[in-house]
Amino acid sequence: MFTNSVKYALKAVLFLAVHSGEDRKIMVKDIAEPINVPKAYIAKLLQELSKQEIISSTRGVKGGFYLTESNLKQPVLNVIYAIDGTYRMNSCLLSLESCNEYKPCPLHHIVSPMRSKLIESLKEKTLEDLSIEIQSGLSYLPL
Repeated sequence: MFTNSVKYALKAVLFLAVHSGEDRKIMVKDIAEPINVPKAYIAKLLQELSKQEIISSTRGVKGGFYLTESNLKQPVLNVIYAIDGTYRMNSCLLSLESCNEYKPCPLHHIVSPMRSKLIESLKEKTLEDLSIEIQSGLSYLPL
């Protein structure tokens, strides 16, 4: 359901949520290896997330990427939309351009309620929520 870019971005942001802070910035190379994503690829994704103020960054000798308290309050959906836009989350599973409630594809009525619930859940769940779940052992992400 998610593109590789979104999966990599989510893993990187969650790595930052668990390991960084305003006093502990993390370089791209130190993120790429633990989440097993090429350095150039993750750098591009992190730059986009920083540009959209979903994560924070500082240049220079003591620079790197990190999450502030404000960043941690971001809904998970913001990461997805920052990387893929809104189209992919709302597009037809059969890739029909004209699929909608007035002209539904064969899967529309099955998928539509679940998609709505997923989007709502991703709006409600924050990066901080996921970080807490990882740190407390309620969920697992090899970081």
